Amino acid sequence: MKIPTYLFAMLQFIAIATVAQNKPKPNVLFIAIDDLKPMLGCYGESQVHSPNIDKLALSGTVFLSNYCQQAVCAPTRASLLTGQRPDYTQIWDLKTLIRDKVPTILTLPQYFRQQGYTTSGIGKVFDSRSVDKNSDEPSWSIPYLKLEKDDFAKGFSKPFNNYYQSKELIQLINSFREEGVKKGLTGKELEDFVANGHRPLYEAIDVPDNAYIDGANTLKAIQQIKKLKSEGNPFFMAVGLTKPHLPFVAPKKYWDLYERSTLKLAEFQSLASGAPEFAFQASNELVNQYVLPSGERMPTGYSPKSDELQRLLLHGYYASVSYTDAQVGLILAALKEQGLDKNTIIVLWGDHGWHLGDHSMWAKHSNFEQATKAPLIFSAPGFKGGQQVKSLSEFVDVFPTLTELAGLSIPSGLAGKSLVSAMKNPSVKIKDFAQSQYPRLNNQAMGYAIRTEQFRMVTWFKGEFHTTKINSDNPVIGLELYDYKKDPLEKENLALKAEYSSVLKQHQEILTHLLKTQNQSR
Repeated sequence: MKIPTYLFAMLQFIAIATVAQNKPKPNVLFIAIDDLKPMLGCYGESQVHSPNIDKLALSGTVFLSNYCQQAVCAPTRASLLTGQRPDYTQIWDLKTLIRDKVPTILTLPQYFRQQGYTTSGIGKVFDSRSVDKNSDEPSWSIPYLKLEKDDFAKGFSKPFNNYYQSKELIQLINSFREEGVKKGLTGKELEDFVANGHRPLYEAIDVPDNAYIDGANTLKAIQQIKKLKSEGNPFFMAVGLTKPHLPFVAPKKYWDLYERSTLKLAEFQSLASGAPEFAFQASNELVNQYVLPSGERMPTGYSPKSDELQRLLLHGYYASVSYTDAQVGLILAALKEQGLDKNTIIVLWGDHGWHLGDHSMWAKHSNFEQATKAPLIFSAPGFKGGQQVKSLSEFVDVFPTLTELAGLSIPSGLAGKSLVSAMKNPSVKIKDFAQSQYPRLNNQAMGYAIRTEQFRMVTWFKGEFHTTKINSDNPVIGLELYDYKKDPLEKENLALKAEYSSVLKQHQEILTHLLKTQNQSR
């Protein structure tokens, strides 16, 4: 008997729907790396040894022009993990709790948990200073994993002050503590004295990877991945790695990958002409918190540091990147060994960029290119590998992208856009601009940067943004404009040049509209 056409079509639809329904949900591996700038082989950097991240890039899509929302740990992570900009989360510092400001805010792992995923995390994913003691309890269906003494390499205890294993450095830190005791300091005041200005800058000794926190977290994450597989539910596994964040602590074998004398110094080490001085930062994280192993403090101010010290800093940063790259390789290898690589979405990101001597700046904390540009790599089942996307993207785009890749509905009200169309066709243009911001002048001013394909415009508004929303009516106390086709090193501020007036106006209009939209959403 011949089946009617309409019935045949209906049966086909039911069959397709049944297959789709029975298809297992993809897992998610979410890798967050602290202070990792896009100085990797897959971003065209030849000096850095990053074979494992580069291998991931060959299986996925690299976003070449990706920007964070604020170049410091807690705000950028709060933004990425909620899909909202800092003026919505109201996290602009390292002490405010996200849910104190927006109690009902939805986080990325929380949303996956609501959709039936088992969510688990270890290491630095959220910044601990912006969440509860359980690293945002609503986000995790399994209590957040923490290291125990047995998680470290045999013969090693938890690193001293979270970082150091060297007897010499431990003695140095204890001498600082004794100095504080002589000053009459006790309790938190004493610990703050040691933490702020009395921490050794680096350590390069022959120890196993898991003598340090990142190595131990990596092995524990691998154990958790195996456990999650055995339970059979789709999972969202977040792993946070802390290096290359200061101090530059990594096993000696990673330092040995580099010849210090060959490392290239930043090409331009002066302040940009015509730019307001408050747009820069005087490497405060580096010079105010860390000392050389000799106990000697580092020079302050904006004058370039000696070539010897700069190459030491570069060496430490690169060695720390390679250490983290090795941990990524172990995690990816374990995923493959468990047969999970074919059905797991992987996203790897560094939470912001890092100044390596450009404009005489070190660390992050600015609106300049080297602080705001950050790596973002997606690898997902069914998508081509080895792709590069030149279109602008932002960290607020991660939430909707992961959601779409997993086949879930994208929550309404997110600030970003899904990048999936660019993963399908890397030539697609996703957005016209990326926005970053940074506070200055003791939190009495906020600088908003608009990065387009060729330009960066920064408008500095005066105002107490913690209590009053900043808008385009606030007094403007500084303007910056940089042309990356003519001046990729940001040598000259062009904001007041007549020939750039129309460009400046165009970017200010973008910012005005964005501020208005953000204020309406809060």
